[in-house]
Amino acid sequence: MPRQLFVTTALPYANGNFHIGHIMEYIQADIWVRFQRMQGNAVNFVGADDTHGAPIMIAAEKAGVTPEQFVANIAAGRKQYLDGFHISFDNWHSTHSPENTELARQIYRDLRDRADGSLIEVRTIEQFFDPAKNMFLPDRYIKGECPKCHAKDQYGDNCEVCGSVYAPTDLINPFSALSGAKPELKNSEHFFFKLSDPRCVEFLENWTQGPDETGKPRLQPEVANKIKEWFSVRTNPDGTTSEGLGDWDISRDAPYFGIEIPDAPGKYFYVWLDAPVGYLASLKNWFDKGGPKTKHGDTRSFDEYMAAADTEQYHFIGKDIVTFHTLFWPAMLKFSGRKTPNNVFVHGFLTVNNGEKMSKSRGTGLDPLKYLSLGMNAEWLRYYLAAKLSNRNEDIDFNADDFMLRVNSDLIGKFVNIASRAAGFLTKRFDGKLTSDFGTQGSALLAEIRGASGALAANFEAREYSKATREVMLLADKVNAYVDQNKPWDLAKDVANNEALHQVCSVLINAFDALSRYLAPVLPGLAQAVQSFVGRPMDTWAVAGDVQAIQPYQHLMQRVTPEQLDALFEPKEPLAPAEPAQAAPKKVAKSAPAAIPADPNAPGGEALAPTISIDDFAKIDLRIAKIVNCEAVEGSTKLLRLTLDVGEKNAEGQPTTRNVFSGIASMYKPEELVGQLTVLVANLAPRKMKFGMSEGMVMAASHADEGANPGIYILNPWPGAQPGMRIH
Repeated sequence: MPRQLFVTTALPYANGNFHIGHIMEYIQADIWVRFQRMQGNAVNFVGADDTHGAPIMIAAEKAGVTPEQFVANIAAGRKQYLDGFHISFDNWHSTHSPENTELARQIYRDLRDRADGSLIEVRTIEQFFDPAKNMFLPDRYIKGECPKCHAKDQYGDNCEVCGSVYAPTDLINPFSALSGAKPELKNSEHFFFKLSDPRCVEFLENWTQGPDETGKPRLQPEVANKIKEWFSVRTNPDGTTSEGLGDWDISRDAPYFGIEIPDAPGKYFYVWLDAPVGYLASLKNWFDKGGPKTKHGDTRSFDEYMAAADTEQYHFIGKDIVTFHTLFWPAMLKFSGRKTPNNVFVHGFLTVNNGEKMSKSRGTGLDPLKYLSLGMNAEWLRYYLAAKLSNRNEDIDFNADDFMLRVNSDLIGKFVNIASRAAGFLTKRFDGKLTSDFGTQGSALLAEIRGASGALAANFEAREYSKATREVMLLADKVNAYVDQNKPWDLAKDVANNEALHQVCSVLINAFDALSRYLAPVLPGLAQAVQSFVGRPMDTWAVAGDVQAIQPYQHLMQRVTPEQLDALFEPKEPLAPAEPAQAAPKKVAKSAPAAIPADPNAPGGEALAPTISIDDFAKIDLRIAKIVNCEAVEGSTKLLRLTLDVGEKNAEGQPTTRNVFSGIASMYKPEELVGQLTVLVANLAPRKMKFGMSEGMVMAASHADEGANPGIYILNPWPGAQPGMRIH
């Protein structure tokens, strides 16, 4: 019987572009969704931007725009990622929406107004207040030492090292991540969801530790075991005691960008209350658009769909947000009278090149848009991640050498070459027609390949993608062994062998058809091309009969080149100062500057650089520059091309300009900068870039913690300064 599935991924926070971790999660979910659709199941796959909270409000203030405009600007950049990596969301929405406001408030009312006793309690608490910023500090803007495992530099709501959940006031040696000031304690009235209530504890213990509706364990064993620790009083290794499940503070004080709590002016829902509600809000928006897929047709309303016994709800998330999705979210749904998720699928993190931590400045990150801009096939990455992903909560590593080997060996050498070896002979000798007489050996091979359908389907259902891809490649090995045994290139030398040639090539195309279908959830773009090639649909798991004829073969996939991978991981190099004009050219060894350590208590989030002399400073020629033109750079999402008047003239006395590329496109529109003054480092050596020559560098400021304090701001001299003036 067809199933009715509602599937989501974790909502990305709307303070920056997608990173490779987002793309990995979306690919993992998308493969599962595509497989389910191939099984004939009715799937609604939705996502949304998580748009509320103090970080958005603060970032918008820095950018000089409203929070609404800030998150709208972020949302406008999502499509290029999703389309680029073939992510098949049915609907993408926002938590800053009428649907989310309505649903979040109603869930809150349902929790508050329960006939058997409210699960919402109002308490006066001591809360940290930043005297420098004159505001109560959100949890994520308080840092300190974890009270449980004593890890340093942890946030005010949970520890990223040991996973403990606590109140910000429990932190040891807290400081404000906004100003670095020591926060003060002030009284404030807050709203709590009583997770410690025996009703909640009993439900959550059963939901997280017990079986699902089919009798199987609901959560992955490693996830269930971790959650189990949070329910009981226990002694930690350091001798401290953990007190079990505590109540959850769900309110924040104004100023706050979010949803105001009903009947509580000036109080707002904590972002983590309304964020998961965004799953339901996006689905409701999809229903309002008339787009939902149900196995009963399009007659069900959103409320009927969500209440139906046969609606299954699944979430794909990272291991860093397990607490919210396996404790808070199920309890919110259960005790507001709604269905709880069937399962929460937790994955690990993605590291790069043998576990190296990602770093933009060192070039060890994997930028998804850069990957696409280099012309790298999105399906290379989809296949590589699938070949490593399992249903366990484990980290996986992107290794450049392994990536090239798997793509070139598996996809090209083993898989795609099956079709290319047979198609030319069929087109030239047999007008593209295939025979159904496969011979004893060929029939046995096809029977084995087609007989693997059930086992492969079970692997995809269980999210064991690495097993599925490995089994497909083992089948491809058997097909290639068949090729080597029968040598169609030798058969083609004599027309007397036409029957045998026809037979062998027909077996190969039918084998390729089956393997392509098995890989279609992973390689949807290639599957579409194969569909045109073999004349059979690739959107269903099983198709009866054999391939009858093919179209002329078109190349299906290129190989990865070392040059592409070198470009993908090309590190950012510091620019060396220009040599004096009269000096002969020198070869100077490039070396990275000494790292300046991060320090949340320091201005800008990093310690001051080592002391220099006035002579050192004098070597840097800073000049006032006027931006006479500015334009976006085609092929780049980060750079703007600035044409600068620095007061310079050529040998004939005519004014000249400089061309400078600057990575400020996320913060400024080109038209906003034209006519503005800024500061140029005028004596940097020109640097040849992919998009042209850059003749200097404009000065800009940013915070060391880009995640919490996004944005980069160019310097803007006061009126009266003129192009060419030197800064002393």
